[in-house]
Amino acid sequence: MFLTISTTGTPERPATDLGFLLHKHPEKSQAFSTSYGTAHVLYPEADAERCTAALLLEVDAVALVRRGKGKGRGGAPDAALAQYVNDRPYAASSLLAVALSAVFSSAMRGVCNARPERAAQPLPLRVEVPALPARGGPDLVRKLFEPLGWAVTVEPVALDAQFPEWGDSRYVRLVLESQTLTLAQALRHLYVLLPVLDDAKHYWVASDEVDKLLRAGEGWLPDHPEQKLITSRYLSRRWSLTRAAMERLELVRLAEADDSEVEEIDNAVEAETEDEQKPTPLAVQRRDAILAALQAAGASRVLDLGCGQGQLVQALLKDVRFTEIVGVDVSMRALTIASRRLKLDRMGERQASRVKLFQGSLAYTDKRLKGYDAAVLSEVVEHLDLPRLPALEYAVFGAARPRTVLVTTPNVEYNVRWETLPAGHVRHGDHRFEWTREEFRTWARAVAERHGYGVEFVPVGPDDPEVGPPTQMAVFELSTADGRTDGTEKEAKAA
Repeated sequence: MFLTISTTGTPERPATDLGFLLHKHPEKSQAFSTSYGTAHVLYPEADAERCTAALLLEVDAVALVRRGKGKGRGGAPDAALAQYVNDRPYAASSLLAVALSAVFSSAMRGVCNARPERAAQPLPLRVEVPALPARGGPDLVRKLFEPLGWAVTVEPVALDAQFPEWGDSRYVRLVLESQTLTLAQALRHLYVLLPVLDDAKHYWVASDEVDKLLRAGEGWLPDHPEQKLITSRYLSRRWSLTRAAMERLELVRLAEADDSEVEEIDNAVEAETEDEQKPTPLAVQRRDAILAALQAAGASRVLDLGCGQGQLVQALLKDVRFTEIVGVDVSMRALTIASRRLKLDRMGERQASRVKLFQGSLAYTDKRLKGYDAAVLSEVVEHLDLPRLPALEYAVFGAARPRTVLVTTPNVEYNVRWETLPAGHVRHGDHRFEWTREEFRTWARAVAERHGYGVEFVPVGPDDPEVGPPTQMAVFELSTADGRTDGTEKEAKAA
């Protein structure tokens, strides 16, 4: 995936100033890690008369397919031409747009401390994109770029040069030239319009995409004749987001016409408070779900297995219903931090009698773990190598046998909703694996059957209709005294 930006200059204003504006030195070849591959910045030519910066994006096509299939998980409907053969490594798209934003972020904002006057001035610019998907053909390419001050040269790419009767592909070679735009304006045009022409996003489009669109479209999108098409395609045709963006763009247009600020026009409703806008962190949602499940189970004596730095233990101590809380971890350093967090050395005698911290490995049976109402394994199992899971299973379900066991673990299917998570990577460097919902349920049901437990599954966090919740929780309940279980496995909904 390739794009070049060229400019010309004079001895007084050398073209190599482009290196200052892009914050990338012309004498160096640099590489940057992005969400879906490696971006390389290099300069095929760099002298006072002419300078060209090239952005080459190497996309990991295999990781792209493994990370997700279908719309919102690897691209739009035809992103994958076959399971592991697709156009993403070769054709400019939202992948290249994200790389532009990541690699040239300061240039997109027009920030250049070394050459501030050059950053604010129009430059003679030439942008070339050898392979660009263009849904709508060359005519649409011209309709999108020409109103912005670009001279557009667009050449359709034949399906096969040896068989001209097959006609043209949906790809074009694009050349843009301008004498009236700043580099920041040019980069923002490309950031928005590359995925618009591809009519696809390689990641899930959420409400924050509206803010990205309005930031990049500032100064040109409110008056663009193809505003509605640009907005709809950029937001993956999600009508609710498109409507919100169009309403905000109309406010911008009215404010400009009235020579006033948007806030002065949009003052009918008080602004939301910070608390209303700030989402609840997933870690907090997870602890709340665990506390609710423990309360529903009637547990009073609780084990936090793999307690880490003691966040859950601290939350349990705040509820007087939990009369005995034991935190267990293999790491003495984590237990030391937990002790400091809980202020055990300054805790009152009554409160201190409710909590214990001790070192232990969950791969071995431990008689100290027997006799408790409930045990929690919160974000623990994924840190073990798969061959060691049977040992943990026996130590908890076979030997300790608490009445209730709660297990939470990441849902790997949800990873596609985080744009910044590199393709094929797990959420934490120490995770040995991450399960899909079906893999987790298969494991949990087998454990329950082997050890005489019933099991329910509870989503934690927003339950996405396509990929499920970010965290999945299994609630195990020990069978009744006569050895029978109710035989049910409910799909519980988050409160």
